Amino acid sequence: MIKRVCVYCASSARIDPVYFEATERLARQLVRHNIQVVYGGGAVGLMGKLADTVLAEGGSILGIMPQFMNEVEWAHKAVKEFVFVADMHERKKRFLEGVDAVVALPGGCGTLEELMEVITLKRLGLFAQPIIILNTKGYYDPLAQMLERCITEKFMADSHRDMWRFVDEPEAVIPAIQNSPSWNSGAIQDAALK
Repeated sequence: MIKRVCVYCASSARIDPVYFEATERLARQLVRHNIQVVYGGGAVGLMGKLADTVLAEGGSILGIMPQFMNEVEWAHKAVKEFVFVADMHERKKRFLEGVDAVVALPGGCGTLEELMEVITLKRLGLFAQPIIILNTKGYYDPLAQMLERCITEKFMADSHRDMWRFVDEPEAVIPAIQNSPSWNSGAIQDAALK
């Protein structure tokens, strides 16, 4: 049963409208399945679209944001559930507490950094939940190629492909979560290739 999902996404408002539309569709799917959304707490870009849609559909959303971002008024005013933390490191740690999956939408360096960290944590057996990458408009094609190259060049094992799933449409996210292979804390035994 999926109860809570963390969504990594961007704060840029200048991006192609196709990304906003995909975010809205994903938000509706999450609300329809009664899944609480955990996100970065922002009010603009895909973060804003995600929160606006979840709230408009009557869903539950939790924002997690460093205090310094709140001080420059980045926090979404309509999101009632908020956790303000000391820094970015604590934010990323809190994102993963009690979630049943992580979903990465297209984004910039912050989104990429969060995504690579959670993949690394999974490789080490410190996070065991599904990681779903929404590849709207082929945005993450270069990342898929890079991760595959990590495996073919033996920087990662073949089994590491099970750590993530790329999907092209928002409606494929929940089925991808449900059908992701299990992962356990023993993964650290295979983290280093010998």
